[in-house]
Amino acid sequence: MLLAAPEEEPVEESIPGFDGLGDLTIGGDVDLESINQPSLWDYITGNTDRIIAATIAQVQLVVVVMVIVTIIAVITGLLIWSKPNLVEAVTGFWSVVFTIPSLAMFIFFIQPFGLGWKPAVIALVLYGQLPVVRNTVVGLRSVEPAIMESAAAMGMKPFKVIRTIQFPLAWPVIIVGIRVSCMLIFGISAIAAYVGGPGLGDLLFSGLAQLGSFNAMNQTLVGALGITILALIFDGLFVIIRRLTTPRGLRV
Repeated sequence: MLLAAPEEEPVEESIPGFDGLGDLTIGGDVDLESINQPSLWDYITGNTDRIIAATIAQVQLVVVVMVIVTIIAVITGLLIWSKPNLVEAVTGFWSVVFTIPSLAMFIFFIQPFGLGWKPAVIALVLYGQLPVVRNTVVGLRSVEPAIMESAAAMGMKPFKVIRTIQFPLAWPVIIVGIRVSCMLIFGISAIAAYVGGPGLGDLLFSGLAQLGSFNAMNQTLVGALGITILALIFDGLFVIIRRLTTPRGLRV
C-alpha cells in the first residue's frame, strides 16, 4: 500500500510594503511608494555603467558637432564679412534653418541617413551655425579700419593682416558665439534620442515614456541633471579658454 506524501504547510513570505494578504484584494490600501521604491542615489549606483556610457557619448557628440560647427562657421564668416549682400543672405539662410522645429529637423534626416549618429550630428551642425557665423562677422567688422590700414601701409598682405591682427582682435567676440552655440547644442542634443542619437537624452526620454513605473523618475532626473551639469562644465571651460586665448589688453 502506497503512502501519500505529507502535505507541506504553506509558508508565508514577507513582502515589504504589504501588511497581509488583505492588501492584495480589491479595496486593499497599498502604498506603492513604500514598496522598495529606490532613491536617486540607488539608481545611480545600480546603473553606473549605463550612465557613464551615456555621459561619454554625450560629450563625444557635442565635441564632434562643435568642432565641425566652428570650422565651417568661422571660415564662412572670414569669407563673407566684407560683403554685406553675402552676409545678409548667409545669416538669413541660417536664421530660417534655426526656426525649423528641432524634432522635425531630426526626422528629415532619418530617410537618407537612418537612425543613430549621422542624423543627430548633421541636424545639430545645422542648428549651431547661426551664432558662430554672426559673431565671426560682427567680430571682424568691429576691428578699427585704421588699424588694418596702418598694417597694409606697412606692406602687410591682406591675408597676413587678417591672420595676425584682425582675427586675434575679433577672437573675444567669436568665442562668445561658439560658447552660445555649444549651450544651444547641449539643449537640442537631448531630442536626438528620438532618432537613435547617443547621449543622456535616451535616459531622459525613456524615463518620461515610463512615468509611473519604478525608477522612471530617477532615470528622467539622471538624464536631465546630467545634461545640465555637462553644459555648465563646458560653459566654464569656454570662460577659461577665452581668458587664456585673449590678449591681455583685450580682456574685459
